Amino acid sequence: MTCHKRYKIQKKVREHSRKLRKEAKKRGHKKTKKDPGIPNEAPFKQEVLREAELRKQRLEELREKQKLARQKEVAKKRKLEAAKNDPKAKKKLEKKEPTQKRQTKPLTPVDNNSRKLFCRELKKVIEASDVVLEVLDARDPLGSRCPQVEQAILQLEEKKMLVFVLNKIDLVPKENVEKWLKYLQNELPTVLFKSSTQLTDKNMQAKGLGIRSCGIDVSKGNTCAGSQCLIKLLGDYSRTQKESKTLKVGVIGFPNVGKSSIINSLKQIRTCHVGLVRGITKHVQEVHIDKQVKMLDSPSIIASPANLKVALALRSVTDIEKLGNSLEAVKAILKHSNQQKIMLQYNIPDFKNPLEFLTLLAQKRGMLKKGGVPDMEKAARMLLYDWTGAKISYHSHLPENHELPPHLSESTIEGIQRSFNMEELHVSNTNTIKAVRFPNMASSIPFHSTGPTSGVLDENEVVEEEAVEQEEMEADGQEVEAKVEVLGSEDGDDADIEDDDVAEAEPAVISTKGKQTSGKGSTAGAEQRQLNIDFTTVNQEDDAYDFNKDYF
Repeated sequence: MTCHKRYKIQKKVREHSRKLRKEAKKRGHKKTKKDPGIPNEAPFKQEVLREAELRKQRLEELREKQKLARQKEVAKKRKLEAAKNDPKAKKKLEKKEPTQKRQTKPLTPVDNNSRKLFCRELKKVIEASDVVLEVLDARDPLGSRCPQVEQAILQLEEKKMLVFVLNKIDLVPKENVEKWLKYLQNELPTVLFKSSTQLTDKNMQAKGLGIRSCGIDVSKGNTCAGSQCLIKLLGDYSRTQKESKTLKVGVIGFPNVGKSSIINSLKQIRTCHVGLVRGITKHVQEVHIDKQVKMLDSPSIIASPANLKVALALRSVTDIEKLGNSLEAVKAILKHSNQQKIMLQYNIPDFKNPLEFLTLLAQKRGMLKKGGVPDMEKAARMLLYDWTGAKISYHSHLPENHELPPHLSESTIEGIQRSFNMEELHVSNTNTIKAVRFPNMASSIPFHSTGPTSGVLDENEVVEEEAVEQEEMEADGQEVEAKVEVLGSEDGDDADIEDDDVAEAEPAVISTKGKQTSGKGSTAGAEQRQLNIDFTTVNQEDDAYDFNKDYF
């Protein structure tokens, strides 16, 4: 390397380092801030500390697992290297290899989110249980009933007892709850229930982090109502049975009606996973309440695609985040509810259509995209979470005429009601009503129920989400093709013009009318100017700035 080149490189390096130092001075020296910790006045301080401890424990466990896995891999490699050197061990490995190949079989992957799997697990729960609890949402009890499942339970050879559990009664006015209780008790035994929303995890109690050390606020959400009534009802029924065995109680219902929350409330600990996400429970889960009663948590009932849009919006198994037509679901909900009450609930001005409502809601909650464009999909998902979760208080009116469904006869109703003590059930339900704090009728949103929601039990009748999406895409594609054909037939004369004719076209003449100005200088007629534009001439030279020619 020549001295000229070496000195040039050194000079460039010096200049580069000088620039870096200059930029560093502009930015300033960043000092590492110490963690100030959680202040004593902060709410839920002990919960935050507990979560931090749990995170540390999990990280330590992961590190230990990774360390053990590495040690095992190293030991295997050493054994293999030793076996290669030793001829006797080599022969043993050759003998073991074909036997291992025979034993290993290709396992078919199981999709946990498959609707067919949900049907299978639901059938298992119905067949294994002695008593089936159908959980109904108190805001829409008729809409959360499934006639197909009720019929399948009552038509089984082994006699199964069917009981209604009216959950989320704290979100409905008191008068409406009492009316629905009378309506449902004319058919089957009904238990009023309010699940507790704040419960400790069983893993936390196992690690010695109990309720005292957690600092959980005992509020209205932590109280449970109707648990003693339900346990007593099931305990009395198990004593009447001849065979002295644990009573298996299956819990069924549509998504987000509170099946797992009821089991957690009875057990007084979070044994089953709960949340706003639909279809969290995917397999049968057994929970022992006491020596006499064993609960079976089941996946959600799958709503038939033949239902109305409102029923599919509130009872569909599909997760709200993955729901493609969230805007259509919101339109259906707004159509069946009172507009003025929704305006008061969300503190929004009057709106003409669902799109305007979502725009106002997104602006109110700060759900904006780039450029301040309201994110309507996010607002629609938020509204669906509110209506399926335990946030919005709405109620549905009873039907004018009470008619028994075809799968329920008077003899079956009498047989089921004889098996339970209905007088004690009535007394315990009245005590539950006294213990719960209900919202006012003025603050609750009236909702027009569309009747029972039809469900699917047979695996062969279930249509997976992917197949439905493909059908919708094909239908949309056919519509687009049809529109293109119609437009092509209308503009057929213009489409016949060839490229040669376009090249030989005459210059176009554009006429522009002058603006008429009022006043003294205004003319009666409008001035007409003609601009000649020649489309045939093509400017071959580029208008870009050329540094070689234009720069001096």
